[in-house]
Amino acid sequence: MKQGDNVLIWGASGGLGGFATQYALNGGANPVCVVSNAEKAEICRRMGAEMIINRSEEDYRFWNEDGTQQNPAEWRRFGKKIRELTGGEDIDIVFEHPGRETFGASVFVTRKGGTITTCASTTGYMHEYDNRYLWMNLKRIVSSHFANYRESWEANRLIAKGRIHPTLSRTYRLDETGQAALDVHHNKHQGKVGVLCLAPEEGLGVLDTELREQHLDKINLFRGV
Repeated sequence: MKQGDNVLIWGASGGLGGFATQYALNGGANPVCVVSNAEKAEICRRMGAEMIINRSEEDYRFWNEDGTQQNPAEWRRFGKKIRELTGGEDIDIVFEHPGRETFGASVFVTRKGGTITTCASTTGYMHEYDNRYLWMNLKRIVSSHFANYRESWEANRLIAKGRIHPTLSRTYRLDETGQAALDVHHNKHQGKVGVLCLAPEEGLGVLDTELREQHLDKINLFRGV
């Protein structure tokens, strides 16, 4: 990624997408955030993103009702919406983690020579896409599964310096672990949730209270929306 790139981020207010949006903004890119409702759109705006697509309002139907065939007309409609937001430009990089439901659209809307980065498949592992839009336009698909030790260290360093903020929206007591899992399963959460395994309350592990106070608004960005 470089400054000025248009980065399509699916689930931009979620646990993965929330970090991706912050990294894109901090790196000088233009995140195009796809979310499922108005509340999640507001979270992206509070992070600093300006280009937001509410897929519930747009009602994209990338697949037919029985899930056996994709609809290229909907890919084109999605691409048109992106160009309306970007001033006529296509996507340079896709942060692709939904998988089967969106992969065909992701390949289609990426610019010639662009990159689709796949790091999960929450809607299904068997991806389908029209290969003509990949090979004839010199696009590439790259995979990413977590990070090496150096990358992990650098990511933690950015959090410690207050440049990237964890997307925690709620904590649960240890005896509420089942409820936490159920809420995540039904998508009733924002970003990440945590379970207090060895602590009776939040904040007991804070070592630098002054630094934390400087970033309280960002730390709590995903709460109370």
